[in-house]
Amino acid sequence: MALLRRKSADPLDAAQERRVRAVLALGGVPQADLPDGVQQVRLRLLERAAKGYEAPRDVSAWAAVVASNLAMDWHRAKRRQERLGERLASLRQHEHPSGEDTSVLSLAVAQGLDDLPDAQRQVVVLRFYADLPVRSIAAELGVPEGTVKSRLHTAVRALRARLHEDEVV
Repeated sequence: MALLRRKSADPLDAAQERRVRAVLALGGVPQADLPDGVQQVRLRLLERAAKGYEAPRDVSAWAAVVASNLAMDWHRAKRRQERLGERLASLRQHEHPSGEDTSVLSLAVAQGLDDLPDAQRQVVVLRFYADLPVRSIAAELGVPEGTVKSRLHTAVRALRARLHEDEVV
């Protein structure tokens, strides 16, 4: 118990926690549930250590992947319309002052992410929002780098087509 009370014993540093929050939010987890998601990532890291497993080579990448998996679990459990409304509320908090164009683009990207298959959405969020390199994503997901590249290519092509269909870009 004393281990958890000490601030220096936190398994996630501030930057890692911000990344986890971003991955959860971009994965569709509502603002109100983000602290619980961050705690779940911490708990899994502590459980890993308690079981005697070696610490991940890259804790930040590992935490981002765990957060992405948690977001996918949440995403599957909620109806599409609920997720979209909550994501839009989260995006408005960080909206740039450029106005309506940014809102329309944010909405189109959020809807486009919703339409992607889970595996494609996961690699897009990890690559472009968590800023993980393809090699780290592949290692953490346990798939070849070529699979990650293929999923990214297919997802980006689908998002571009969606944005052009909606006449956003």
